[in-house]
Amino acid sequence: MSGATVLFYVQHLLGIGHVKRAVTLARAMRDEGLEVVVVSGGEDVPVIDAGGINFVQLPPVRAADKSFKVLLAESGKPIDEAWKTRRRDLLLDLFQQTKPRGLVIELFPFGRRQLRFELIPLLDAAREARPRPAIVSSVRDILVEKAKPQRNDEMMALATTYFDAVLVHGDPALIPFDATFPLAVDLGERLRYTGYVADQAAVAEASALPPSGEVVVSAGGGAVSEELLRCAIEARPLTALGDKPWRLLVGHNLPDARFAGLRADAPKGVIVERARADFLSLLAASRLSISQGGYNTVTEVLATGTRGVIVPYAGGEETEQTIRARLLAERGLVQVVEERHLNPSRLAQAVGVAEATSPPADPGVRLDGAEASARIVASLAQGMA
Repeated sequence: MSGATVLFYVQHLLGIGHVKRAVTLARAMRDEGLEVVVVSGGEDVPVIDAGGINFVQLPPVRAADKSFKVLLAESGKPIDEAWKTRRRDLLLDLFQQTKPRGLVIELFPFGRRQLRFELIPLLDAAREARPRPAIVSSVRDILVEKAKPQRNDEMMALATTYFDAVLVHGDPALIPFDATFPLAVDLGERLRYTGYVADQAAVAEASALPPSGEVVVSAGGGAVSEELLRCAIEARPLTALGDKPWRLLVGHNLPDARFAGLRADAPKGVIVERARADFLSLLAASRLSISQGGYNTVTEVLATGTRGVIVPYAGGEETEQTIRARLLAERGLVQVVEERHLNPSRLAQAVGVAEATSPPADPGVRLDGAEASARIVASLAQGMA
């Protein structure tokens, strides 16, 4: 269905992983012949290259802290009813303007419950539209454990009421969706595993670069990264890689004053700079990666065959990164240091083990999730004609 329009909604609140994955998926959909409009509700992410994608920015909202309980508008004040109404109307206007044949919503109804004020009206508009677009949920492999189990019933009710398909960007060979969403079996044919989402063309291009010998230390958006970055600086001289360059990539969400402090404290041989759009190239050329366990970075470590040490973020109620990291460690694909046990000695020990271990040529999990997702969305849009 060449030229059919897909409206892709994504909202990041703290990290940048959600919007990065959405853009990778959007590019794959574009390559499948679809016209994709990505509508983002989060703050601007300087390291995301949305070139070639029609990218629409809503008035941004972010989480006040890692509890995600309070959402802040661009003014820095908590969002109010007037703000919600304005953003909902902008989103509905965009839907009417684009008249999409496919509507993809990232994470909801399996997360982003705080955004129901605009997502339920959007879903109602899509369900009532003629012709009705295919409605798809795009969700990562692992959900955060819910403090209230009844939320699972709520998510299932929304999924079966509104969605034609739930694309799980993972591989049940590593972890099935029902491991963190117990009602997954009730989704029936709606549930479609796509494999993990990596930009295959970009991975191939990056992997062809000559090795740099660097150790690359990264932590996503940077809002919760400083402890890991400082620990890496202290761990460097304790490792066999202490004479190699270590490059610390600091997310743009870490305040400038703390970024400046990191740079001032970095010894010779340690480069401290803001996160870069060419991260994948730096990763592929590196000797070893030290990172948090976010979906995108872990997938890129696997796709490039880079030796990896993961310190999964476990703040607030987060369990996702820890679960994924442990599963990968069990397969010998990465080394893991639990956040609660993080110190320079433990990190240095993990670096030593990773350095001495060659990752398997085949990680044993599907990494073609972008292309598979694009084919599914294109087929669903065609089917709604």
